[in-house]
Amino acid sequence: MAGIKVKCPKVIGMVIDLNMIHVLSIKQPWAWAIFHAGKDVENRTWPAKYRGGLYIHASKSFDYSGYRYLKTAGRLDAELPAKEAFQRGGLVGYVYLTDCVKEYESPWFFGPYGFVFKDPQAINFVRMPGQLGIFKCDYRQGGLF
Repeated sequence: MAGIKVKCPKVIGMVIDLNMIHVLSIKQPWAWAIFHAGKDVENRTWPAKYRGGLYIHASKSFDYSGYRYLKTAGRLDAELPAKEAFQRGGLVGYVYLTDCVKEYESPWFFGPYGFVFKDPQAINFVRMPGQLGIFKCDYRQGGLF
């Protein structure tokens, strides 16, 4: 089944597939921190060209050293859940990716690149496989929404 395609009025000839969503996989507890602890930047070793709406996928992997860090850092706006309580292997929220920076005034920034997030919104968990990088996914496949 072909996606719904429309011409973008601002860019002549650009075609947008309205059925595709952009997704970034992030290990827990970092994905949780975006929606519950004020984490406004995601650190990566590679830059991102994409800007716009982005679904956050909680990968199946868990960052145990990150969990220990959050538990002792004293910067959380919410109580850190038990390790086994984190949702993994699916979509957990939506953000707006506004910029990719090499410097940023945030206690969450470590670099070398930071994806700056705005307006985080947690969603009901949607199980789906993740991928590396920012990837596109047809939301209709597998009954995502």
